[in-house]
Amino acid sequence: MKKIFTLLTASFMTLAVNSQTIVDIIVASPVHTTLETAVIAANLQGTLSGPGPFTVFAPTDAAFAALPAGTVDALLANIPALTNILTYHGVAGTALSSSLTNGQMITTLQGQKVTISVNNGNVFVNNAYVTVADIVASNGVVHVIDAVLLPPTGTVVDVIVNSPNHTTLEAAVIAAGLAGTLSGTGPFTIFAPTDAAFAALPAGTVQALLADIPALTNILTYHAVAGNAFSAGLNDGQMIMTVQGQDVTVTINNGTVFINNAQVIVADIVATNGVVHVIDAVLLPAAPVSNGTVVDIIVNSPDHTTLETAVIAAGLAGTLSGTGPFTVFAPTDAAFAAVPTTTLNALLADPNGLLTDVLLHHVVGATALSTDLMNGQSVPTLFGDNVIVTIDLVGNVSIDNANVIVADIEATNGVVHVIDAVLVPATLGVNNVSNSKIGVYPNPVSDVLRFNLGQTTPNTTYQVFNQTGALVLSGKFNSTSTFISVEDLQSGLYTVSVLENNKMSSIRFVKK
Repeated sequence: MKKIFTLLTASFMTLAVNSQTIVDIIVASPVHTTLETAVIAANLQGTLSGPGPFTVFAPTDAAFAALPAGTVDALLANIPALTNILTYHGVAGTALSSSLTNGQMITTLQGQKVTISVNNGNVFVNNAYVTVADIVASNGVVHVIDAVLLPPTGTVVDVIVNSPNHTTLEAAVIAAGLAGTLSGTGPFTIFAPTDAAFAALPAGTVQALLADIPALTNILTYHAVAGNAFSAGLNDGQMIMTVQGQDVTVTINNGTVFINNAQVIVADIVATNGVVHVIDAVLLPAAPVSNGTVVDIIVNSPDHTTLETAVIAAGLAGTLSGTGPFTVFAPTDAAFAAVPTTTLNALLADPNGLLTDVLLHHVVGATALSTDLMNGQSVPTLFGDNVIVTIDLVGNVSIDNANVIVADIEATNGVVHVIDAVLVPATLGVNNVSNSKIGVYPNPVSDVLRFNLGQTTPNTTYQVFNQTGALVLSGKFNSTSTFISVEDLQSGLYTVSVLENNKMSSIRFVKK
């Protein structure tokens, strides 16, 4: 076979030099007699000998022979159907292999699109492999393929509905109200579990899902991918994002494809708006990890015991355990320790007044993920005033004078951002945490981190926190020692806080 294609390629190269048309190339090929017969029967030889340019994906005789028995004869007796298939193999314009990209969709002369997959240098058109590429003609280019491209006749929903092995999936898609969406433009890739796959679930599971539409929708959208993912474009270990939001993992073992633990038993059923792969098991998304409410996050944090005490003392635990949503800027214990003792005592002595006001100044009545925040943004708090967001050139986020040291801890009723200072509204007339700044160098650092602190006292201390908010280093400075060794720290982003006379300043650094 390799020798045949070598000779074929040499023959084609000679023809290309002689500037033959696309039809001349097909006629001269010893492995395209069926295609030649079909082109002549459909009376397309005149068109494909014209100026063009055209790109033709040319199935070999073996490709036609692989169709179900009697298909070729039936097509030759049905010229409209034959023409529909042949024009699905042609493209207006010259599309050399070097211009084709993975995932590219190309509109054919028939009007529908084919999808290009490029995998390790191999090119596929839908599910057909390009065995010989770039046979240049005087009016375009020919690519030899090893399968006949059959234009789709229905959407991915039609594929499911018309399948005798997907009645449960059909019922589920209709019950979840997804039939309309999946009949849309797309494209979509559907991993379609068979009836046997659903039957293998624990007894009562299907009935329970049909009675719980949100749960059913969550599972069905985990079987759908936005875009055309033909089997030829899949790689071992590949992670694919589903419409549900979680990834599925592709495993390829001796040519057998698995999606998570489900085997693809029929691949590449082409639809007008995507592709369907039949699988032998139902894909079950991982249960979402819940951190509880914003109050639960605070209570379960070893670094927020003071905040927990304050929230309970102010009687806000019930409110912040409610529906929300809330965004909480959560000062650490170290942040509270930096507040002057007299100020902290004054707050705790007035739990329903000053303390409540300060705590509400840390809460936003909406979910504000870090990706939602913008530099200079003014965010209204439940206290009734605003905090200001600052984002520096490297993406560090500050809320007023406090650095966000851990962002986006998602809760069932909002989100928590850990901060390294207590936010005190200016209108309350209490002492705020110091706004003094420190400098560190070099940054990034590999071994010794040095500080620009100015005058220090024997009580000047430092604490280093990692990206999870855990304390990893601490100690004291003196007038002759304003540096610390960080060589034992792992590479990553850290926050160092310096406390002096009940005033704290923080800055981030990168350990190389």
